Amino acid sequence: MYNCKYYPKRELTEQGRFVLNHQVCRQFERKGKGHMAMLRRFEEAHFRYRGGLLRGAGALFYCQLAYFGGVALILSLNPVLMAVGTFAMAHGMVIASYMIHECAHNALFKLPGYNARMGSMLSWLTGACYGTFMDLRAKHLRHHVDNIDAAAFDYRGYLARHPVQLKIVEILEWLYVPAVELIMHGVLVAAPFIFEEKKKQRPRTTGVVAARFGLLFMLFLHAPAAYACYLLACAVFLTILRFMDALQHSYELVMPSADSLDGAKRRGDKNYEQSHTFSNPVSVNHPWLNLVTLNFGYHNAHHARPTAPWHELPKLHGELYGREAACVIPFWRQLSSFHRSRVTRVLGDNSETEGSRFARRLENGSAVGASGVSFLTPF
Repeated sequence: MYNCKYYPKRELTEQGRFVLNHQVCRQFERKGKGHMAMLRRFEEAHFRYRGGLLRGAGALFYCQLAYFGGVALILSLNPVLMAVGTFAMAHGMVIASYMIHECAHNALFKLPGYNARMGSMLSWLTGACYGTFMDLRAKHLRHHVDNIDAAAFDYRGYLARHPVQLKIVEILEWLYVPAVELIMHGVLVAAPFIFEEKKKQRPRTTGVVAARFGLLFMLFLHAPAAYACYLLACAVFLTILRFMDALQHSYELVMPSADSLDGAKRRGDKNYEQSHTFSNPVSVNHPWLNLVTLNFGYHNAHHARPTAPWHELPKLHGELYGREAACVIPFWRQLSSFHRSRVTRVLGDNSETEGSRFARRLENGSAVGASGVSFLTPF
């Protein structure tokens, strides 16, 4: 009930004043209910799930506010504000990436076209715009259907054939520079000029490169320190994403070979998928902390129901696996594995795809995991 007070200038009896107060309150209530009904109709018409308007629009608003607000802060050239802006930009890119993931599963809007347009727009914040959203969605859905991590560029084989470059990458990875991810993003830019099947994308990619590199060059000329903050934000962003990706699966990393792809497809069943998938939430006891990665750590629940929206994953995880699920990796073991195996992860360990070796290593914080498997690099 609205706390309304209405006093007309003319004299009224106490009963008359009460009647007017009551009428005005009812008018405000009807207007409020009308606005809420209008929002519900809008949500039902355009968003796939109930609650999608508030939570989906909130996440979209936050990632853009954090990104562009971060840009404003690093351009202030105030050291403290630049530091805040750097991490704000990084987290804005993280949330934008996971909203792209929502759009790839058509979990945000009802119409696939709306999801595609939103995913394409958000890709400009994350650097995934050099590829197309349709390629991104196709690659990621294949990950769910075939239960593999597929890549058209064999970076492991390339580095193994070039020991000097391998050593440079290993040194950078030891220093926590996301060198493998930078290689994969570089290949994403060059993909239309490398792979014959993507040559039709050359004009588009050339335009995107001209636009983004032009803006970055202008930023460098205007304020080299701000440019350095942007590069640092990108490094933090890629590190967070690869930290989440590294230990979520013990899938085989499949390179372009018809035989290997056919072999991988035969493994695509639910038992194999769940036994080779692991959840890495930031916290089980404090679920709100998982908003840092938009609940992406509830990965078994996501693979059990890929179209479930991000805000329903904690509840779904609890229903399917409970609080003491064996598939959950404690956070300190995630940190241990990520730290101890950061150099070994460059070339990976194929033996972890066999049996329960990966799960046993996770228990003592020595798992190797995978690099270069981000859904943002679709080639």
